Amino acid sequence: MDGCGDHIFHQVCEGHDGCQEYPEYQCQDCFGTALYCKGCMLARHQESPLHRLQHWVDGHFENTSLKALGLKIQLGHRVGERCCNPAPTHNNFIVLDVHGVHLVAVNFCKCKTAQSLTTQLLRIRWFPATSVNPKTAATFRLLHHFHILSFESKTSAFEYWQTLSRLSDNSGINPPKDRYVSLLRMIKEWRNLTLLKRFGRGHDPGGISATQPGSCAVLCPACPQPGKNLPQGWEDASTDKRWLYGIFVAIDANFRLARKNVSSDIVDPGLSNGWSYFVEEQEYKRFLHEAGKQPQEKSTCVSHNAVNLAETKNSRGLAATGAGTVDCSRHNFKRPCAVGDLQKGEKYVNMDFLFFSTMQFAKDLIVLNVSYDIACQWSKHLQERMVKYPSRIHINCTDKFITFLVPKFHLPAHILPCQITYSHNFIRGMGRTDGEAPERGWANINPIATSTREMGPGARCDTIDDHFGDFNWKKVTNLGVSLLQKLKTAIPERDQHQRDFHEFNDTLVAERPEEVSEWKIAVEKWEMDMSVTNPFGATTTTMTQASVRLSLSQKEAEDLERGVNHSLHSIGIEEEQNWLRQDILALGAHPTDLQRSKIQDRTNTLKRKVDQWCQIQLLYMPSASHVRTTHNSSAAALSEEKAHKINLFLPSELKSHAPDAICDERLCRFEWELRQGQSFDALDDLRRHLLLRTHLYKFKDANICGQRANTRAATVIRKVERHVSEAADRYCRARNALQSLHETLGEHDWQELFPVLEVEHVRGMSEGKVGQSEGNRTLSWIWKMRGVSAAGEVLTDALQIEWCKARARANRWTEEVKLLLEEMRRVREFLSWHAKWWDEQADRRVGLPPAEAEGTNAYVRRQAALRRNI
Repeated sequence: MDGCGDHIFHQVCEGHDGCQEYPEYQCQDCFGTALYCKGCMLARHQESPLHRLQHWVDGHFENTSLKALGLKIQLGHRVGERCCNPAPTHNNFIVLDVHGVHLVAVNFCKCKTAQSLTTQLLRIRWFPATSVNPKTAATFRLLHHFHILSFESKTSAFEYWQTLSRLSDNSGINPPKDRYVSLLRMIKEWRNLTLLKRFGRGHDPGGISATQPGSCAVLCPACPQPGKNLPQGWEDASTDKRWLYGIFVAIDANFRLARKNVSSDIVDPGLSNGWSYFVEEQEYKRFLHEAGKQPQEKSTCVSHNAVNLAETKNSRGLAATGAGTVDCSRHNFKRPCAVGDLQKGEKYVNMDFLFFSTMQFAKDLIVLNVSYDIACQWSKHLQERMVKYPSRIHINCTDKFITFLVPKFHLPAHILPCQITYSHNFIRGMGRTDGEAPERGWANINPIATSTREMGPGARCDTIDDHFGDFNWKKVTNLGVSLLQKLKTAIPERDQHQRDFHEFNDTLVAERPEEVSEWKIAVEKWEMDMSVTNPFGATTTTMTQASVRLSLSQKEAEDLERGVNHSLHSIGIEEEQNWLRQDILALGAHPTDLQRSKIQDRTNTLKRKVDQWCQIQLLYMPSASHVRTTHNSSAAALSEEKAHKINLFLPSELKSHAPDAICDERLCRFEWELRQGQSFDALDDLRRHLLLRTHLYKFKDANICGQRANTRAATVIRKVERHVSEAADRYCRARNALQSLHETLGEHDWQELFPVLEVEHVRGMSEGKVGQSEGNRTLSWIWKMRGVSAAGEVLTDALQIEWCKARARANRWTEEVKLLLEEMRRVREFLSWHAKWWDEQADRRVGLPPAEAEGTNAYVRRQAALRRNI
């Protein structure tokens, strides 16, 4: 491609029949690589005067332009027409296009019917840099290209200008004239004009001056919008349906969106102040000046820097330390008039104004769900603070049901009372909302923080507004996909958690029906009135680490009195063998003589018991002797075998080693019954020690500090962990025996009572699988089996709390499915309403010239069709 390529032997121009000129010009932007002569090249590019050309000279291509070939662009007339009164030629008119900076020759029209210079440029889709005597313009294509590129890659105007400059000349020999400031101005005006156009301001007879605050914000179609997507009579919905028509909002602040103290409102005013997402700047500043002297209330929860350090936030050299926002917390939309600058940290006075400002657009709604990472403190005295603010931003709280919540990710940082009072997982009507929508939105806006930090106040507000608007619009276009995907996830989860709760509930009802009935009454009462006792909180006295250590020591002492080590119950030879095996493995590489003597004494005792067992076994199971001899290659091997390794060959083991061996069915039945009892006992022990382990971890995190105390706590926890493993192993051995015996005895339904115990099943009531959170975790089957309510008195309220949580999980997923279906309906209704709204904008402006009237009506039809297609 650096040469003439396929046209190397073409010596005659192919521009038109009969042309005999030598072809030496090639267009870089046209289709193909054909070469033309100068005349043909000019004739072909009357309608595309910004194409880049190459001139074949001295055996290589050099860059050139249509201007160098003599092309002059005539404005105000159709292509090819001559102007009878052209203005003097602008030989150095600069046009910015997506592939570089072009120097062109332009003739403006000065006929009697000529339009203004700016209009002549706009008619050919060139946007003038100035409104008086323009000498620079940018193509609509370039402005639209930068607009979309800035949304997706967060490219700054300076980077874009540098790109255009290098595309024009990357050698530094002939750099284009600097038009960076002109590009900034054109981008700012383009953003503002497209914003007004897209929200129908060009169709309003009142014009731009009639634009209302927040009217240029992209609204969330899935949120309840009175008069737009709510059904008739929604205001009178019953209590059990009222939550469906509630709005979810989330408040947060972003301290990366700071702005340096440069420029001013006079030098750099905003063009759309208060029309979309940022609040009106002058009113906001007056409010802060009047109400900003109120003292900041300190946090009584934990050390929330957002509250306690609001007055001490370093603001040296900054006009704004960040930005606060109020978002739609279910769909992550920025709400209208809900963004404002912060001056000294996340002060209540700033966040109050933003909250009350955006709530003016939802004043007709009855149910408000407000999420804030410091809601436990901010919600206090909110109405008292509102009384001191201007009446324009007041909302009537007496006829509303307002619920304050803390986002799920932020909730663990709060004290326990806050965790059970402000949780999305426990409060009715929340579905699976997490309240963390603003945090996800910051990932989209943070990349422009470095460029907006250097901007003046107006440019920064307009730029951030523009990005928020694009973010909302992309959400609108993706709602069909996202809501469907959420519904496909929610329906199986709802079914699973309902099954889990019903199984858990049935197990508890069968053993303690009165208590379960009391739990249900208590949790329903709390859901109706959250000022009563919270059933998700513990009611029993907290167990101490010392009491746990004492309980474990007493249990070990009882076992030692029975001559059994490390066991919770009186066990048989099989268990003694298992424990002796584990103790031998735990001796280490260099055991002491005392340790070895104790192990040997226990080995001798166990050997005598096994020998006695084998002699008695011959009376009842004669075939066991033959199987044992066959299993051990020789009598010598039998006599030398370690006591803890001798196979006892119970009926269940006998069948597995010798299927033809004869064994009395009564003995099989005896073992079957004993193994069932052993399984139930092992599950009881497993559940009790899992509850104990959970408590110990929580107690250690909350109360233990210092190396010595942590070491002692870890020792106790390791001991409990050992008991957990023992109980799990004991259950698995018992179940394996049942597996071997069930065919002989004709037992077929036993597996429902004794499922397989995997590693992932051995977890506490409040522990989910890896990756599961509180809202979607599932109960292990060990907590839904018989005997689950036989826990110790100190930990009995764990059952009540888990029953309430299991019920809450099932209810939240059920609510999520209902909410998603309602939101799907609302989206369709909103888009239909919006399409009709656009239809109504046609012909609102009268007296327009025919071309302009047709243009306004065509845009109306286009926007209405777009909504219907979505």
